[in-house]
Amino acid sequence: MWDSNANMKLKGGEQESSERSEGAKGKMTILLALVALISGFGSSFQYGYNVSVINSPAPYMQDFYNQTYLDRTGVPMNSGFQTLLWSLTVSMFPLGGFFGSLLVWPMVNNCGRKGTLLINNLFSICAAILMGTSELAKTFEAIILSRFIMGIYAGLASNVVPMFLGEMSPRNLRGAIGIVPQLFITVGILVAQILGLNSILGNAEGWPVLLGLTGIPSLIQLLTLPFFPESPRYLLLQKGNEEQARRALRRLRGWDDVDDEIEEMFQEGQSEKEEGQFSVLSLCTFRGLRWQLISIIVMMMGQQLSGVNGVFYYADRIFESAGVPSNSIQYVTVSIGAINVVMTLLAVFIVESLGRRILLLAGFALCCASCAVLTLALNLQTTVSWMSYLSIACVIVYIIGHAVGPSPVPSVMITEMFLQSSRPAAFMVGGSVHWLSNFTVGLVFLYMEAGLGPYSFLIFCAICLATALYIFFIVPETKNKTFMEINRIMAKRNKVEIQENKEELKDFRTAPGGLVERTMSSSSQL
Repeated sequence: MWDSNANMKLKGGEQESSERSEGAKGKMTILLALVALISGFGSSFQYGYNVSVINSPAPYMQDFYNQTYLDRTGVPMNSGFQTLLWSLTVSMFPLGGFFGSLLVWPMVNNCGRKGTLLINNLFSICAAILMGTSELAKTFEAIILSRFIMGIYAGLASNVVPMFLGEMSPRNLRGAIGIVPQLFITVGILVAQILGLNSILGNAEGWPVLLGLTGIPSLIQLLTLPFFPESPRYLLLQKGNEEQARRALRRLRGWDDVDDEIEEMFQEGQSEKEEGQFSVLSLCTFRGLRWQLISIIVMMMGQQLSGVNGVFYYADRIFESAGVPSNSIQYVTVSIGAINVVMTLLAVFIVESLGRRILLLAGFALCCASCAVLTLALNLQTTVSWMSYLSIACVIVYIIGHAVGPSPVPSVMITEMFLQSSRPAAFMVGGSVHWLSNFTVGLVFLYMEAGLGPYSFLIFCAICLATALYIFFIVPETKNKTFMEINRIMAKRNKVEIQENKEELKDFRTAPGGLVERTMSSSSQL
């Protein structure tokens, strides 16, 4: 029960309480840092690891496919069938990611954010066992199935981790902590590149171990995450348990006075209680969230269709044309992965000072310029000797641009642009767009490259430019704002009114079904 005379506090006492509250909000506690590290390492890391883990050992895995087929049938595998099997091995991962994204809404609403991450680990551990023992069992089908299972795992992880961390973070650290999952994705890519070197595990004997190692982070997360709190917003707004939410917030903030944040959550619950929990269909048809939905679709499509896969595909060829010996190219690829990690780490530290919009605009602008110059450099590198070095510079600038904005920021924006009731459905839509776009680029790029050659980068250039223009005109800055403040900004663009209550609370209570309800002394239309 809240004191109805709370608004009669002395001014000095209010100021002192406000200062204490602000101090708590700005604090990175050990517990919050550990939650970010464990959920990032246990989930996001494996998304990155499995994106690049099959690149280095590909020839040895294809030899295994051939040998297994020969042992079974007595005849060698024809090249067409081998190409089909390898295409399935590669494409099952993003396809599984799409199906994993479809599981986000039902799982996070029924099992919670933490519960979903814990259940998700079972997918990864099963897939790791299947991949690690596939050579002993002489079955390449297990690898293809495991890639699909790992895709489901990554589809869930890539959406649930940013949601989980975004709901736990104080608003002035939300951007930085929201980029941690992308940081671990880049670390996963780098670790897979390092372990995939021919001298380590990227060889005929080591590739099953390389594939099977993906289960270790999941096992660590499965054993440690239960000791950490669930999302306080989920506990209060969806489970209706104020006491557990308070306890979780106190542990996360390292401070007993969490009234301000609880009050803000109740405001959020009140403003959206009319709609209830959004399904994907209701999200797509609800006018009040129209521009938020369009924005996340544009940002997620821009992220994947901006040519990042094409640049990585061309990178080896570009380095080779610049005179890098073919046996050293894998080390250069590792250095590109390291640049990716360093720039994403930089984004963690600058996102709260520069803001989300600046990083997105600067990132897409760098990618756009890099694609345009790369088209020119690739066309002229046979006639102008130094153009190959310009191509290398374009690749590096592109990686830097993508790592600071287009890669990490869109998932932060999904967390911030939607309230509790619509956030799971929004992540489901954003994740589905992400994985479908990823799958499409993987499917179409080889045909684009065969038909257009270097001019295919002009298409990516146009996509980067279009996305940057959309962000410039439509997407607001969200740094250091509460979810309700962001909701008000977007409501003006959607031309809708928000019911918001301004007076001090008289009573909090939990309505049947777990929905939060409160009795207010007065309300006003904004």
